[in-house]
Amino acid sequence: MKATVQARLDAEDKRKLTQLVQELGWSPSRIVREGLHLLAASHPAPGASRVAGLGKFSSGKPDLGSNKKHLKGFGK
Repeated sequence: MKATVQARLDAEDKRKLTQLVQELGWSPSRIVREGLHLLAASHPAPGASRVAGLGKFSSGKPDLGSNKKHLKGFGK
């Protein structure tokens, strides 16, 4: 879905946009899209909280967190 967005920029925001266009060589549209992606990433949807690293590593032990044998001495 493509959409067109219009935004009113004050003089300072217009200066910042122009500066970013010159520094990055991107179009104003790309700068706005990248800004939207950054803002969305820093404000996850409610209920979407996650544990960092969850599911990233495999111990090969399916009962690692529930079998007391594997937890012996943990936290000491």
